[in-house]
Amino acid sequence: MAQIRKFLAEIDAKWKALGGEPLTLQVIGSAALMLQCDYDRGTKDGDILESKDLPPAVKTQLLAIADKGTDLSKEFRIYIDIVRIAILFVPQKLIFRPVPDLQLKNFSVEVLDVVDVVVSKLKRFNQSDKNDIRAMADRGLIDHKKFIARFEAALDMFSTDARADEFPKYIKNLRVVERDILDVPPADIELPLWMQD
Repeated sequence: MAQIRKFLAEIDAKWKALGGEPLTLQVIGSAALMLQCDYDRGTKDGDILESKDLPPAVKTQLLAIADKGTDLSKEFRIYIDIVRIAILFVPQKLIFRPVPDLQLKNFSVEVLDVVDVVVSKLKRFNQSDKNDIRAMADRGLIDHKKFIARFEAALDMFSTDARADEFPKYIKNLRVVERDILDVPPADIELPLWMQD
């Protein structure tokens, strides 16, 4: 069993009901990958997406139980990191999937779709991100056409944003994935008008 599953089960066991349970936790990043396929690797954080469905009292208790430095984080070497959607390179409408085999009393866990996680990893694109992407490719979980469509949707989402200046870097990282991991020819990408000559 992946450590992230045990970690979430321990949070569930320590949870003091606030009313309205089960609460929906949306998990992103490598934790999302490990929750939806036979993949496990060490990770320092379990990213939870901050959303309108995560009220302040929920965030406060989550962090009290499992933030960096808590007993639980020391035991599992994982901590809860609540991430704002605005910092992610992702399409506007995210695809989340339920984790039906993760039975918790206080939470319903949804995970970001594998391809959306892969797209989000093109922003930072460090060695762990590349390893995660390769592991998903090895399992046949990255459809190239869907990957390009979701990448273009993310470009579109941020085309009027200050971060649009980083698009050439994201495209370069995409090309590395196509060439070195997926072993496919580079796809034609619909670029925002300002990037077209």
